Amino acid sequence: MSTAVEPSEGTTLTKEHPLPAEPVPGPRTHKPARARAVELQGFRGLAALSTVVFHVWQQYYTYDAAGAHPPVDNPYLGALISLEVIDLFFVMSAYLLTLSYARAAIDGPAAGGSGVRSGRDFLFRRAVRILPLYFLAVLVVWSSRNPTLPGDWRDLVGHLTFTHVLDRERIFYTLGPTWSLSLEVAFYLALVALGPLAIRACARLATRRARVTLCLSGCAALFAAPVLWISYAHYALDVPYTDWPVYFGPQARFGGFAAGMALAVLLVALGERGRVDARVATTLSLAALGGLYALSYTADPENVPHTYYHPLAALLWFVLLLATLHLRERDGRRVRWHGLLRARWVTGVGLISYSLYIWHEPVMLELDKWGLLPRGQLGFAVGTLTVVAVAAVVGAASYWLIEYPAALLGRARDARGAPREFYPETGGDTAR
Repeated sequence: MSTAVEPSEGTTLTKEHPLPAEPVPGPRTHKPARARAVELQGFRGLAALSTVVFHVWQQYYTYDAAGAHPPVDNPYLGALISLEVIDLFFVMSAYLLTLSYARAAIDGPAAGGSGVRSGRDFLFRRAVRILPLYFLAVLVVWSSRNPTLPGDWRDLVGHLTFTHVLDRERIFYTLGPTWSLSLEVAFYLALVALGPLAIRACARLATRRARVTLCLSGCAALFAAPVLWISYAHYALDVPYTDWPVYFGPQARFGGFAAGMALAVLLVALGERGRVDARVATTLSLAALGGLYALSYTADPENVPHTYYHPLAALLWFVLLLATLHLRERDGRRVRWHGLLRARWVTGVGLISYSLYIWHEPVMLELDKWGLLPRGQLGFAVGTLTVVAVAAVVGAASYWLIEYPAALLGRARDARGAPREFYPETGGDTAR
């Protein structure tokens, strides 16, 4: 959200951030990461669309002396649209990026293959995937809203340094949904610090079971820490939920990453054991989705589902992804609803989801500014279709013109993380 779309009391605040996922190279790490890669891309596409619809829903809220009123006065629809998917992307991101560390820790460094990159190389590859588009968007949007210098320079500095999540006043300025990128960056730094430590600690343990237990215990501790912080802030300090940095900072939201790390450890530990068939996967998926909907429906400001929404949601997304990723190979296409995840239009949206996420809010606000969104609550359906269509076009252009070319900078380093030599000398005279 930006300053023009202030979060209203009683509404769900944010959605997800579909960042480009880091590929997991090496023959030993391809299978768990990519066996259901199309389905993961489908999740990204659906969640990106959910995010756009939610922000249009929030844009169409009306306010009067009686309070805030949604575009459609239907609590069941409101719960569906307001179902937050931020933790889904935290779980998926952490799962993919932790896989190589988990394999190296549990089965030995050799098992990690080339997937265990140096911290410097890991951060370089994440930077070229995320920063060019993000910095460009921040500069463009901030400049358009601050036509005279120095403008709100604190807002600009906060966004460029990913510290705006700590600023209660400016956390949702400029590109409001990008508060979540601050948490992603914090996770990257935590992973490159904790991953090698876990590998070294596990190397001292004699049995595989002990190594798995250590890794899962570490993930559990990382999950429990935000729960304890939320409990302390809410019940001991009586901090209101509108104190955004308290409940939006990494100290409160790291549970999603911890769940994703645990998912990677669990799937590496299981290997081919315990894979579920289509019927079990469907049952688990329906239970997880039902739990997520119930959580969204029952969450009201300051009640228990609202207070612990994100840790609980992370656990439910964990179950849903486990049911998706740990299928028997012969059942991979027998789960009927996965057909939606594999649909071309859904995976196509998943491909451009990061660009769509970055640009959809500025697109929505510009359309509204120019009077291109129908007014009033009755215009919500038409407004949603308009924003989705325009933002999808802008997102596709952004992907191919900015995001994709910038990602090619990753080829500047080879598989070992060393600078790539594009013009190796072959001896003798070189062609001129």
